Amino acid sequence: MTPRIPADLAERLYRDARAVRWDLPAEVFAAALGASAERAFAGRDPNAAALARYLESLHLVDLALACACSVGHAGAWDHFVLEFRPVLYRSADALDPAGSARELADSLYADLFGLDERDGVRRSLFRYFHGRSSLATWLRAVLSQRYVDRVRAFRRIEPIGDEPEGVGMRDERRPDPDRARYLSLLQRALTVAVAALAPRDRLRLSSYYVEQLTLAQVGRLLKEHEATVSRQLARTRADIRRAVEQYLSAAGLAPDEVAACFASVLEDTGSLDLGRMIARKESESGRSI
Repeated sequence: MTPRIPADLAERLYRDARAVRWDLPAEVFAAALGASAERAFAGRDPNAAALARYLESLHLVDLALACACSVGHAGAWDHFVLEFRPVLYRSADALDPAGSARELADSLYADLFGLDERDGVRRSLFRYFHGRSSLATWLRAVLSQRYVDRVRAFRRIEPIGDEPEGVGMRDERRPDPDRARYLSLLQRALTVAVAALAPRDRLRLSSYYVEQLTLAQVGRLLKEHEATVSRQLARTRADIRRAVEQYLSAAGLAPDEVAACFASVLEDTGSLDLGRMIARKESESGRSI
């Protein structure tokens, strides 16, 4: 049962979401709010206060953008690609520095745009986004699940995780009993791998991933061509990936567990902080990169 959302609340949330900039029809946004509430309360009939608290807690700006993209608003789609392509690519590089995960990231666009139609209605993957997490977190979760699915297909392993919100299974995930161990192992592995990098490689990595500089800006900083920066970052990512995999294997993880470790941590990185790892290394060495 879809909870009834009072008109004044729906109007206020529409304004808070800045949905008017996408010319998003108010009824489309209200329907998305209703679908999110229906999913959250699972057939229960919340009182007005509980419903308002839930809806106000949503990532409303992201939800409005997703709605506008799902109905084919060109400006919203252009904004989404500009803002979230880097998010997808960085997540893909974390999954597989060799580049194959970027193919999965690119393949998401067709499903997000909704090339498939059913009964004259475009079927966009955005219909599964309910605003309970940020759009960036949701996209990382979807990409992570697709990567895990591909690992399963190639290695014929047992299922190693539930699907993220709205990709065919329930939204609330069962607690992963191995997640704490995976996070601790990956924290140590990344710390060791970053510490082993040359100072210039750490600076390049920090500038691009921590300071969020563009390739061109990093190139000016290091007096390197933009293409050189891109190649060197790819090499560094591959070096880190190999070092982390070796560490995890030495810690006793089987190949499928290594893949599960990466996938489990990707959706919510928790205490993992590349900037802090780099700063710690420089503090220990007493010199600047």
